[in-house]
Amino acid sequence: MEDIFHWCREGNAMQVRVWLDDTEHDMNQGDDHGFSPLHWAAKKGSNKIVEMLLLRGARVNATNRGDDTPLHLAAAHGHRDIINMLLRQKADVNFTNEHGNSPLHYACFWGYNDIAEDLVHHGAIVSIVNKFGDTPLDRAKGNLAKLLHDIAVEAGQDLKKIKFKDQSWLGMKTRSRDATLSRFKGINFKDLRFLEKIASTPSGESWRAIWQKNDVVAKILNVRNCTARISRDFNEEFPKLRIFSHPNILPVIGCCNSPPKLIVINQHMQIGSLFRVLHESSGLVVDTAKALKFAVDIAKGMAFLHSLERIIPEYYLNSRHVMIDEDLTARINMADAKFSFQERGRVYYPAWMSPEALQKKISDRNWQASDMWSFAVLLWELATRDVPFADQSPMEVGMKIALEGLRITLKPGISSHLAKLIKICMNEDPGKRPTFDMVNPILEKMLR
Repeated sequence: MEDIFHWCREGNAMQVRVWLDDTEHDMNQGDDHGFSPLHWAAKKGSNKIVEMLLLRGARVNATNRGDDTPLHLAAAHGHRDIINMLLRQKADVNFTNEHGNSPLHYACFWGYNDIAEDLVHHGAIVSIVNKFGDTPLDRAKGNLAKLLHDIAVEAGQDLKKIKFKDQSWLGMKTRSRDATLSRFKGINFKDLRFLEKIASTPSGESWRAIWQKNDVVAKILNVRNCTARISRDFNEEFPKLRIFSHPNILPVIGCCNSPPKLIVINQHMQIGSLFRVLHESSGLVVDTAKALKFAVDIAKGMAFLHSLERIIPEYYLNSRHVMIDEDLTARINMADAKFSFQERGRVYYPAWMSPEALQKKISDRNWQASDMWSFAVLLWELATRDVPFADQSPMEVGMKIALEGLRITLKPGISSHLAKLIKICMNEDPGKRPTFDMVNPILEKMLR
């Protein structure tokens, strides 16, 4: 796995592209010093690789061990084009590292005048004080300090000094991911330390656990009789869920095949599921902008899944199967996919399912169109903050959607644009529903 860091340092765009095409490779992993591929490409000035990584969804604000973001490294090494690419992808222009330095501190210290001007025009604050008591203006040479001061005044910045405050202990930085997670495939049951049960569903029990100092979720599948054939099928199917190559997919890291226990393992998300965020006491306030951002994330993740071969026989999109990462990115949880040997035909959350998904066999339905119906219900859920058909039992809901035309009601508070999109995505004719590639630009336009 170390080759990716070497290729980014050397600027080998062809090898990076080939590496990225493997879904098991995690572009947001860090090396021993926490440098992600994007960190190295930004530091070395590899424009093509930076552009490629950003298009694939690399985390723009991930930090290394010293709390540098890729923007810090690009500013410190004078790569103006890369800085503008990062800023277009919403890089945090005022992020400070462990020394309290912002990217503007580095641009000023090294005398990159054009870059310093670009950063201030994009909102970089000139009065942030680092650990050593210096603002970016204190580090500037020649006439640069006056120039940046004038730009800041014109932009309406408050020039009162912002003192350095060490907040590293809060643990709020988004680190590059531990590379050991993406390397992990199989594990001995004895190496898992179970801490607490966090969920119990018909498909299995989910436990928060520790594996080699990594905080993980271990889902013990509910399998009545773990035969040799089931154990073999499990080993064949779980690697298909190790999709590290997209930021909106939460991959299965690996498995523990210790009959009678079959366990799938993924990274622990402290915030929890989208269902918890919307309907339970998660502490996260979801305004309209956040709701739309979650919708965009989910649509991007589903578009990626639809670009692959059908992963496993059954995966049903709903808010319980979408996890929220520490940087408020929505990620589709591959650990919630159903394996071929699990209860076939059993439906636990029919409120999000299309009529044809409840009526027809898997082989007889358009699963992409069925996913789009489920996404429409998710959009309604994000807009209303309500649980669909919460006053009825799952069995009632399933029967009524399939046979009696039960549908969600578009309430007056929903914006006209979103209401129209929900209707389009829930077209009764599966063949007339849009694809996720078609929906994405619409949602991103709403987000602007």
